Amino acid sequence: MITRPKIAVFTKNRTNPAYEAARMGADRTASRLGGCTIHFVPHVPDDVAEQIALIDAALAQRPDGFVFVPVHETAVNDAVRRIDASGIPLANIINRMSTGKRIAFVGSDDVALSMAVAERLIGHLGGRGAIAIMEGTSGSVTSKARLAGFRQAVARFPGVQILAVGAANSQHDDARWLMEEWLGRYSQIDGVLCANDVMALGAIEAMHASGRLIPVVGVNALPEAIDALKNGTLLATVDFDAMKMSCIATEVMIRHLRGERVPDEIPLPVQIVDRANCAPWDRPLAERECPRWEDVVRR
Repeated sequence: MITRPKIAVFTKNRTNPAYEAARMGADRTASRLGGCTIHFVPHVPDDVAEQIALIDAALAQRPDGFVFVPVHETAVNDAVRRIDASGIPLANIINRMSTGKRIAFVGSDDVALSMAVAERLIGHLGGRGAIAIMEGTSGSVTSKARLAGFRQAVARFPGVQILAVGAANSQHDDARWLMEEWLGRYSQIDGVLCANDVMALGAIEAMHASGRLIPVVGVNALPEAIDALKNGTLLATVDFDAMKMSCIATEVMIRHLRGERVPDEIPLPVQIVDRANCAPWDRPLAERECPRWEDVVRR
């Protein structure tokens, strides 16, 4: 049995606080269980070539296990197959890999959560209006699934039309620039669906600068988004908690390395967060706790 497992943790970037939380969760869980982590993060956000190089660098260090989220649905597949060939086990978080072996997937249903938060916005609008959609990085698993969920929700309401769709790469500044462009182009935007909180906050910043306040929803329930809920600039978000996913996936890996049986699918529930119920999320990432194994994993 491995007494001090070394876990290679892969996240997409250092610009999205959700991935900062994921790294924090992996560190805490590994430390609690007597392991350690090594982090592999592209300097250029979501960069395919850099993640491929980082996979090879990690393999050279021979960790005991991987906790891994791909930056692209298919572009890193050859490198993932090199992990398989190494025999090192992998737990997949947040976005499902399209190839390779995994001992478990820990995540949420991106289509379901984006549908739920879109319906929250549409309900607020009374089932009518012109909506703009901000997706993340084109080609990413998350972006494609959340865009699909947004479109499916809108399709259920004949009085709602999609005014514009644009990629803001899951980044604050890109979202601000895109929102500025939309505000200059369209005289009426009734609501904005954003595929993560970082983009929602960028869109809100552009609205403030223009003097227009439009209902906006996001995804992640980040601390900054909770502040925006409380001050009324964000309508709703969803508890897509990368920290919880990373905590559980790291525990999955360490339990597996110690010879325990673990589930191969661990879904986290979809929960809408708004001003009325946001108190449990109203704390900095550093003060949020990892979930208990027995509260998440059903045997």
